[in-house]
Amino acid sequence: MEDLADYAIELASRKGAAFADARYEKKLYNGFLLKNGIVQSSAFEEFEGIGVRVNINGTVGFACTNTLSRIGIKKAVEFAIRDSKAISGLNNGVFLRKSSPAISKYSVKEKIKIEEVGSDQHITCLFDIEKALLSTGVKVPFRYLYLSDSVDEKYYCNSEGSKVTSIVPRVNFYYFITIASRGKTAQRYWQYGKAGGFEAVTEFGFPETLSNDVLSMKKNIEHAVKPPREKTDVIVAPQITGIMVHESGGHPYEADRILGREAAQAGESFITPDLVRSRIGSDAVNISDDPTIPNSFGFYLYDDEGVKAQRKQLVKNGIISNFLHNRETASVFNIDSNASGRTTGFDREPIVRMSNTFIEPGDQTEEELIEDVKKGVYIKTFTEWNIDDKRENQKYVGAEAYMIEEGRILGPVSKPTIEITTNALYSSIDAVANNTEYHAGTCGKGEPMQALPVWFGGPSMRIRGIRLR
Repeated sequence: MEDLADYAIELASRKGAAFADARYEKKLYNGFLLKNGIVQSSAFEEFEGIGVRVNINGTVGFACTNTLSRIGIKKAVEFAIRDSKAISGLNNGVFLRKSSPAISKYSVKEKIKIEEVGSDQHITCLFDIEKALLSTGVKVPFRYLYLSDSVDEKYYCNSEGSKVTSIVPRVNFYYFITIASRGKTAQRYWQYGKAGGFEAVTEFGFPETLSNDVLSMKKNIEHAVKPPREKTDVIVAPQITGIMVHESGGHPYEADRILGREAAQAGESFITPDLVRSRIGSDAVNISDDPTIPNSFGFYLYDDEGVKAQRKQLVKNGIISNFLHNRETASVFNIDSNASGRTTGFDREPIVRMSNTFIEPGDQTEEELIEDVKKGVYIKTFTEWNIDDKRENQKYVGAEAYMIEEGRILGPVSKPTIEITTNALYSSIDAVANNTEYHAGTCGKGEPMQALPVWFGGPSMRIRGIRLR
């Protein structure tokens, strides 16, 4: 397959491409769904093929094939070139920024190899969680448990001389549960994921984790009071920090959104190119995106355009400092790509994406943040979120939450809701803790849709003087 990808580059270059790249990808996937104690579905899939991209006269053409032969590659290259020439002159020029040639082979180690784990072991894991939920004594009328894993093998090469081979296995678990008590219901969904072998399933401790969720939900239904109506201080735990930074601190910094190129698919951004070095938050706010975190769900060492991965600081001490770029947007901004080009498979082009986006930690503990609140609310988990297309107006509804009085955590609070603008949110953060956590998500973007694994997270944060709904 490496020879076929190399042949694609050789052929495209001979036919006049100023830049060409080829990406072979093979993905093995398993997925199992347990719904209310019944195995609903199982999936075993394999995808394999090569995508080819060419840049000719300021236009980019793309084609892909799963006919893995020289004839199949030749047809794909010719199609990509025809595609590029057909749209020549219809735009102001699209160029792919050059980068240093990359030669690398890397893989993520597995203690328990995914390919050696049978269906029975997957299903047993799901039934162990089901048994734990039912043993809590709480009424859980809806239980949706989904366990999947994959192995993604890639070979990337380009006309600059890059040759990058990678193998990344991943484990993913998603659940959605509803509990009922005293005539009321509550729902909870969450996702866990990391790069690595099947050992992750045991490391996460799903039976105990979900059982604790159920018990806290029951306590909240039965004893929660309404949140205060006046302006108050709010401590948000890492799960809330994570969804906030992903939605309003990651997506707005995607350069294709900033240029308006995702408006019809995934939305726009309130940020404009001239806002670099402008203040967006308090000095306590530092936002980064880093795909190189070992075993992270969004892990990679080279992006899908062959650019070496790096940590990108998007906001430093409340000041916008960087955007997320692939080769195309980097060319527009006349800077180097920072390796944010990602794709879901050989049949999709790389677009600007996040990897692992987070608020950087401070030097206080969560307890110290709480101790400095006379009256407020501590929000540990959420049940709902919403944000507009420009990533400016947003809403987060708490699930497990508690009152704070004189620096002490007291009884539960019912659905405290934060409705706030991005500027107001990050300007109201006066301190962040040092208890960083990362949480998994599947981030959607593009047309056709590309859903990619990411982590989001950070530490607990203190937000001063906001109004809860």
